[in-house]
Amino acid sequence: MARGPVLIELDDAEKPDVTVVDAPPVPEDAVSLPAGQAMQSAAGIAARKPSRLLRWVWSLGLALITAVVTLAAWDFATALIDRNPILGWGITGLFAAFISVLLALALREIAALGRLGRIDGLRRAADTALADDDLRAAQAVTDRLVALYKGREDTRWGRDRLAELRADQMDAASLLMLADREVLGPLDSAAQREVEAAARQVATVTALVPLALADVAAALTANLRMIRRIAEVYGGRSGVLGGWRLTRAVMAHLVATGAVAVGDDLLEPVLGGSILGKLSRRFGEGLVNGALTARVGVAAMEVCRPLPFAAGKKPKVRDIIKKSLSGLFGSSKS
Repeated sequence: MARGPVLIELDDAEKPDVTVVDAPPVPEDAVSLPAGQAMQSAAGIAARKPSRLLRWVWSLGLALITAVVTLAAWDFATALIDRNPILGWGITGLFAAFISVLLALALREIAALGRLGRIDGLRRAADTALADDDLRAAQAVTDRLVALYKGREDTRWGRDRLAELRADQMDAASLLMLADREVLGPLDSAAQREVEAAARQVATVTALVPLALADVAAALTANLRMIRRIAEVYGGRSGVLGGWRLTRAVMAHLVATGAVAVGDDLLEPVLGGSILGKLSRRFGEGLVNGALTARVGVAAMEVCRPLPFAAGKKPKVRDIIKKSLSGLFGSSKS
């Protein structure tokens, strides 16, 4: 019996109609692209507004716990005074000091909310002055802007330049543009550096942390810290409650406008067409999460800034993405 390969020839009628060469290519939609799931989940958590019923539950629960703790502390202190007056009054002094610190924290939070409201009011006044082309209103806005940054050394040179050149401005737009360039220019650079650092951090953590919920927590924490620092750069020390309120406003705006969705304009400057297939999906997710963080940062700059961005002066997300994420996990050539 002969050994070796056996060749079986088919008649023309038995040959298949479709060959490998004629098979259609695999559609690009079949390739699962990175979606930045961690950042989208973090944005959803931050933007979600609790229901009225849930707010009532938290408020009543907090009030009940406060009442129980206060009464227990009072009973403990009075009973201790009866048994040992010196020790009892010492514990009472500690309670009083603790309450004083809590009141100081509450006052700081109220002041922080007031400062954020002051910046927001300044931005609205600038919008009105520009819309009405009101030079007097623009001069009042610049006066408030100078007063806002009066004690900051990093704006001293810009404030001096504004005072020197403001008399030469003949309309509201030119005066506000001068204030924007001289006073807020250095602050914009500092805020943009915060955005770039946060984008790199989120990209690195979400690419290297394999746990599903850990990357969401890391992305949310990094974005909260970034927004707080951007607020501090522009003079709006937000505090805890103010920072969370500010973060929710930024995230709600991004979710409402669909800016947390991943599009070609976001993928192209980060991944490019050739490197997308060379990166692991985890690294791709990290880069996209970092790019979405850059979007959040630019939105936070708009919200925290005391003046609206002049035409053409708003930072471009693509430029921030390229500067902060290019080469983070190796270039496309490597």
